[in-house]
Amino acid sequence: MKRWGGVTALGLGFWALTACTPAPPQSVQPASMPPRDRAVQIAPVVTAPPQSDEAEDELRRYYKRLQNDLLARGLLRSDGGGPDTPFTDTQLARNFIRIALFDEYVIDGGELRAAPTASKLRRWEQPVRMSVSFGDQVSDTQRAADLAEVSKYTRRLSRLTGLLITITDANPNYFVLFLGENERLASEVRLRQMVPGIAQSSLRAILNLPRDQLCIIVAFSDPGQSQYQKAIAVIRDEHPQAMRQSCIHEELAQGLGLANDSPAARPSIFNDDEEFGLLTTHDELLLTMLYDRRLQSGMDATQAAPIAQIIATELAGGGAS
Repeated sequence: MKRWGGVTALGLGFWALTACTPAPPQSVQPASMPPRDRAVQIAPVVTAPPQSDEAEDELRRYYKRLQNDLLARGLLRSDGGGPDTPFTDTQLARNFIRIALFDEYVIDGGELRAAPTASKLRRWEQPVRMSVSFGDQVSDTQRAADLAEVSKYTRRLSRLTGLLITITDANPNYFVLFLGENERLASEVRLRQMVPGIAQSSLRAILNLPRDQLCIIVAFSDPGQSQYQKAIAVIRDEHPQAMRQSCIHEELAQGLGLANDSPAARPSIFNDDEEFGLLTTHDELLLTMLYDRRLQSGMDATQAAPIAQIIATELAGGGAS
């Protein structure tokens, strides 16, 4: 379900933004989806009119068709990779640098423009207090399923990174929102309460989310710093189960510091090809590498690369390509 993302210094400092954007399948009106290399205009924050129930129902039908198409093409794999997806320690180290030390998009003249850009290593250096909340239209059954999925997944993320990640409403710093279209369009006040001083560009990214961008994560740090202080993930309530689960896996992991994508990464959810829908064995190693104490927040690619190779060799064994 892949992605557009970027890092810039706005408002509270660095913010890392990523979102899932699937490749346009033949059965879901591909002409309506913009080419990947076209700049995405960041429009002003506006109060959008509410959508009709029929419009929200059409979104549900659209995402259901999209999911069916991806699954029919053998995509959104949930097996974590296997004998058909081998990788070496050298490949793992290269993928880590490309995913953790580069941004996919930059803001240029009010637009998001595809431009791979060297960045810094960013991660959490404090416990993550994750609040999971739902729009009014999310059913009780769906809420229970989503909360169970997030809780299970955060335990996995905590084990892989060594971070203390708890689900709590007490002074949260990582917000996970499951919202229908109307509630997302009307969420500006809520977003400002979650992140006082949030930049207009961050608000626009969430409020003006196009249909072909399935979910989004925005992570914030203080000016001049690379340690994340807060994050907001938004997942559309209109998604069917496989896409919903894929958004949970990708956005929550990217919000820990793996902000970019790489076409060379396989097996991985940090890739635009949609092959994998859930966190893979390769991605687990990336998260473990990101939080290895031999790496430090703020390192650039030149500083991090030799250390990443040592760690990758320890984790994935020898071999080179």
